[in-house]
Amino acid sequence: MVAVILVALAAVVGQIGRWRSMLKVQDITPKKVTKPASIKPAETDGTPELLVRFKKNVPLSQIERIAGANNDRIEDEIESVSGLVAIDDLDDADISQLLRQYESMSDLVDYAEPNFEIALDDSVDRNSRPVAESSNPVGAPNDPLFGDQWALNNTGQNGGKANAHIDALKAWAKTRGSAEVVVAVLDTGVDYTHKDLVENMWIRPASVPLYYDNELGTAEDLHGFDAVNVANQSAGSNTDEYGGGYSGGASLSDPMDDNGHGTHCAGIIGAEGNNGEGISGINWNVKIMPLKFLGRGGFGNVKDAIEAINYAIDRKKNGVNLRVISASWGSTQRSKALEDAIKAAGDAGILFVAAAGNSSTDNDRRAHYPSNYDLPNVLSVAALDRNDLLANFSNYGAKTVHVAAPGREITSTWLGDQYREASGTSMAAPQVSGIAALIIANDAKISMAKLRERILKSSDPIDTLLGKVVVGGRLNAAKALGE
Repeated sequence: MVAVILVALAAVVGQIGRWRSMLKVQDITPKKVTKPASIKPAETDGTPELLVRFKKNVPLSQIERIAGANNDRIEDEIESVSGLVAIDDLDDADISQLLRQYESMSDLVDYAEPNFEIALDDSVDRNSRPVAESSNPVGAPNDPLFGDQWALNNTGQNGGKANAHIDALKAWAKTRGSAEVVVAVLDTGVDYTHKDLVENMWIRPASVPLYYDNELGTAEDLHGFDAVNVANQSAGSNTDEYGGGYSGGASLSDPMDDNGHGTHCAGIIGAEGNNGEGISGINWNVKIMPLKFLGRGGFGNVKDAIEAINYAIDRKKNGVNLRVISASWGSTQRSKALEDAIKAAGDAGILFVAAAGNSSTDNDRRAHYPSNYDLPNVLSVAALDRNDLLANFSNYGAKTVHVAAPGREITSTWLGDQYREASGTSMAAPQVSGIAALIIANDAKISMAKLRERILKSSDPIDTLLGKVVVGGRLNAAKALGE
C-alpha cells in the first residue's frame, strides 16, 4: 500500500514539474544579474487555475453553465478579449485533467492554458545603493544626480564613451514632455509618493468613473490599478488628500510599490525634471499610471497581468490618454491569453514596450515573452552599456529584438524617496517608453502605428548591433523628435 501511495505521489509531483518553466522579472540588482525565476500554475487559494477562451458564438451564460456543471467558478471575464475567462476549479483537480476537460470541448473552446505563477527566485535588495552627486553640464537640469545619468547625456563619465546616449539634452530643446500623456508601468506598482515622482503620477480625474468589473466589482482606482489585492480589499466612505471619495462597497485598488522594481522603471520614464531633486526622467512632465500585478516578493501570475492590461484598455476607452504600456518582465513560457490581451491593447491604440530579457540568449532561437509576440504594437528592447556595447546579460535577436537602449548602471528612483543604480533590459525598456511619450507630447495626434515606425527609424547605427537587433542601432530621442 505504501508503495502504491509513493508511486501516486511521484506521478503528481512529476505532472506539476512538467508545467514548470523558466520565467523571470527583468530586475538586476547593482552589479548583479538576477537568476532565472520559476513558473508554475498558480496556487489554488481562490486564484484561477485556468485561462480559457471560448469561441465568439458562445455567450457568457453558456460559459457559466459549463463551468457550473464541472464544479468550476468563473473568477473573471476579460472584457477586452471576447470569450476569455479565468476559471477557478472548486475541486482543486490536477491541472492536466482540467486542461483536458476544456480542450476536449473543441466545438466551444479555442484554447485553454494554465494560469502560470511568476516567482522571482532571487530576493530583491530593498536597501537603495547611495549614488554620488556630480556636477551637471551647461544646459542640463538642476537635478543633483543628473551627472550620473549617462543614458541621457554621456560625456564619457565613469569610463563611458561620449555620445553613447539617447541625446536627451538636444531632445529637450524640442519638448520636455506633457502632462496630457499617460504611460502605464505594468510591474510591481510605483511609489506614487516619491518626492521625484509625485507631481508626475496619474490620478484618476473626476470625469472618469470608478473602474467597474462584472466579477470583481467596483474598484477605487485613484492612483491606478492593483491586480494583486483589489479583490481582497474594501474601502470605507472616506476621502483622501486629493479629495477623491472611496465609494461604499468599492475595493481599494492601491498600486503602491512594495518591491522597488516598478518605481525604478517609472523614474526612468518620468521623474520630475529640473526640480532640484534627485534625477531627471526622460519626460520632465508626464503622467505615470501604475499597473501592479507583482507583489512584494516579485510574485504574480499571468491572469493578473492580463487583468491589469484589461484595466488599462478600459481607462483608455473612458477618456484617459493612455498611449504606452511599459513592461519590464518576461518568460520563456508562451501564453496565448496574454498575447490576446496585448493585441487588444494595440487595437485600442496602446503601444506595448517589452524588455527583451536578461539571459544572454538569442530570442530568434529561444523565444522570450511578451517581447517575442509578433504583434504590431509590441516593441522589444535590448540593453546597452555606457560604451554602446550590448550588455553581457542582454538578450538579442536579429528578427525579434527591435531596438537597443541604455540598460546598464542606470540611476533612478527607489522606495522611500531614495535612488539606486540598477542594470537590466528592465531599465532599457522604459528608455524607449519615455522616448515614445516625448514623441506623443510633440505630436499629440500621432497614431500608434506611426509612433512605432518613428521609433524604429530613429536610431544611431552601431556596427556591433548589426545582426543583434532589427534596426542595428541605439535609439536616439533627438532624432525621434526631428532634431
